[in-house]
Amino acid sequence: MHTVVSVALVAGYVVVLIVVAARARTAREYAEFSIARRALPLALIFGSLCATYVGPAFSIGFVGRGYRSGFFFLLIGLAYSLQNVLVGLLIAPKLRELKDCYTLGDAIGQKYGPRCQILAGLISVLLCTLFSAVMISAGAVVLNDVFGLPPRFSVAIVAIVTASYTAFGGLRASVITDAYHFALFALLLPGVLLYELLFHFQGGAAAFWQQAMEATAHGLQATPPLEIVGFVTAFLLGETLIPPYANLALASRTTVVSRNGFILAGVFSTLWFAVMISLGIVARTVVPAGTGEDYVLLTLVKATMPHAAYALLLVSLVSIVLSSLDSLLNAGAVVFTQDILRRFTVRQDSAALLAGRYSTVMIATIAAGMALFVPSVIKGLLVCYNIWAPAILPALFLGLWIRHPRPLAGILSMTVGTVVAILLQLETFVKTEVGSILPALVCSLAAYAVGHFAHGFLRRANR
Repeated sequence: MHTVVSVALVAGYVVVLIVVAARARTAREYAEFSIARRALPLALIFGSLCATYVGPAFSIGFVGRGYRSGFFFLLIGLAYSLQNVLVGLLIAPKLRELKDCYTLGDAIGQKYGPRCQILAGLISVLLCTLFSAVMISAGAVVLNDVFGLPPRFSVAIVAIVTASYTAFGGLRASVITDAYHFALFALLLPGVLLYELLFHFQGGAAAFWQQAMEATAHGLQATPPLEIVGFVTAFLLGETLIPPYANLALASRTTVVSRNGFILAGVFSTLWFAVMISLGIVARTVVPAGTGEDYVLLTLVKATMPHAAYALLLVSLVSIVLSSLDSLLNAGAVVFTQDILRRFTVRQDSAALLAGRYSTVMIATIAAGMALFVPSVIKGLLVCYNIWAPAILPALFLGLWIRHPRPLAGILSMTVGTVVAILLQLETFVKTEVGSILPALVCSLAAYAVGHFAHGFLRRANR
C-alpha cells in the first residue's frame, strides 16, 4: 500500500509538471527559447537560481556530507554562497550589458573573437553534459528507492521526462517549472528538520551540538589542509557562471535584476546549507554506519516519519532533480546551437530553434549514458568544478575587465586549463576529491599571461 501511495504521488507530480510546462507556452522563436526575450523579472530569476542551488547536489549531497563531516562542510558551502554574491556584484551586470549576447560563448567571442567562442562553446557543452549526468544520477537514486527499478531504467525515465518539456518550452518553461519546484522543496525540507528536532531527536540542543562537534572534528581530522583549500576553491569558483546561470543573467529584464537575483540567491543558499547539514547531523542517530551518502536523507525520513511525509519528500526530490536538469539541458542546447552550429551551418532563427530542440534531446541522451558511471552526487559535482573553473574563468573574468583582451591569451588559457584539469583529474581524483583544481587554475592563468605577451610580441614583429 505504501509503495502504491509513493508511486501515485510521484506519477501525479510528473503529470502536474508537464501541465505547468505546457501552460508556460511552447517557444515559437529562438530568442524566446534561448533567453526568454530578456524579459525575466527578479522573482523568476531568484526562484530559478534557488531551485538549481537547492538541487540534488546541495540537498541529497549536503545531507550526506553533514552526516559524515558535520559543520565542517558548511564552511565549504559558505564559499559557494560567497561566489554567488560576488557574481552578482562583479560579473552578472557586466554580462547583461553586452549587446546581442545569447550565451557565455557569445560574451567570450565579443572579447576574443570567433575561434574563442567556438572553443568556449565546446567546453560549455561538455560541462553541461557532465553536470546533467550528475543530476540524472541523483534522480535515478530517488526512482530506484520508489520503484526498485534497475539504474538504467530510472536514468531513462528522468532523462525522457525532463527533455520532453525542456525541448519545447525552452528557457521560459524551464524557469517557470523551476519556480514551482523551489516553492515546493524550500518549504518541505526545513519542515522535515523541524519535525525531526521536535519529535524524534532525543536530548535537545545539547545532544544535537555534541553530535555536530563529533562529526565536525572527524571531518577536520580526516581532511588534509591542502584538500580543505581545494574544497573551498572548488565551491568558490567551480559553479561560477556555468551556462545555466549565465543564461539567466543574460535573460534578466535589467542589469539590476541580474545583480540582485544572484545576491539574494547567494544569501538564501547559506540558510539552505545550514538546514541540510543539520539534517545530516540528526541522521547520525538513526542511519546505520556505512550507508551511502546519497541515501542518508531517504533513509532518515523513511525510518522516522509517517509514510505520507516520505512520499511527499520523494516528490520534492524528483522536483529538484528536474529543476536542475532542465536548466542544464536548455543551456547546453542553446550553447551548442549559438556557439557552434550558428558559426558553420545554422543561419536562420527558425532553423536555430529546431536545432536547439534536437540538441536538448541529444545532450539528455549522452548525459543519461554517462549517469550510470557517476560514483556519488558530490563527487560528480567536484569533477565538473575541477574542469570548469580552470577552463573558462580566467579568460572570462579577465576578458570582462581588461580593456583590449588578446585572442591568443583566451585560446591558450582555455585550452591549457581544460587539458591540464582533465589530465590531473584522471591522475588525482582517485586519491583526493579536489586534487586538480588549484594546479590547473595556475596553469590556465600562466597560459593567459604567455598568450597576452606573445600576442603583443607577434603583432610588433609583423609591423
